[in-house]
Amino acid sequence: MLILSRKLNESIVIDGRIIVKILRIERDTVKIGIQAPVELPVHRQEVFDMIQKNKQASLNAGTEVVPKSPAAQVTPLIDKAKAPPLPANPRGNHSQGPGTGSGTGTVGGK
Repeated sequence: MLILSRKLNESIVIDGRIIVKILRIERDTVKIGIQAPVELPVHRQEVFDMIQKNKQASLNAGTEVVPKSPAAQVTPLIDKAKAPPLPANPRGNHSQGPGTGSGTGTVGGK
């Protein structure tokens, strides 16, 4: 495993096609942005594990059904200085919609 240190707003580039950027650091949580080609699925570990478990269960049952991952939302990395302000969130949390707040979404459309 390669271990790298990054500060706020610093990035890591993987294979010239994937950019991982540190967007926010809040207490014990680090919010990251991942910019990847749409054909490359990106999941949180627990979501990936569930997809693999469901695939294995469907193979064991003799079906060809592949479970769908949560809806994808691709959000480009932008310069905050040039970005328009975000609308207020009425729930009072910092989630910006599917795939951003708790990391439940995917990037890649699969």
